[in-house]
Amino acid sequence: MNLAWQQKKLREFCKANGIVITAFSPLRKGASKGPNEVMENDMLKKIADAHGKSIAQICLRWLYEQGVTFVPKSYDKVRMNQNLQIFNWTLTEEDHSKISQIHQNRLINGPTKPQLSDLWDDEI
Repeated sequence: MNLAWQQKKLREFCKANGIVITAFSPLRKGASKGPNEVMENDMLKKIADAHGKSIAQICLRWLYEQGVTFVPKSYDKVRMNQNLQIFNWTLTEEDHSKISQIHQNRLINGPTKPQLSDLWDDEI
């Protein structure tokens, strides 16, 4: 889950059923080639500039405000510190409206949920 694949129906289902979602590496473009539809998004850049924040901070703050837990992957100490600087400010309603208009792209095509037989190994 990231801002270019927001999965609104999944979030609504999970919220209604008390399920917490965790987004792993929500700032990456995944296994696809081409532009990073999150970190290279012009609208997110404008929102970030308006708040004096990075695009990564905007993305992480949005996830936080959606009640989604997240695991941003970074080995860079500066970026890890920036990732922690998302708690003393909020996105505006206008920001949320703009973010909801971002083109949604499922980066990995094909089924994303395994068949039960793929999970069951016949052991107890």
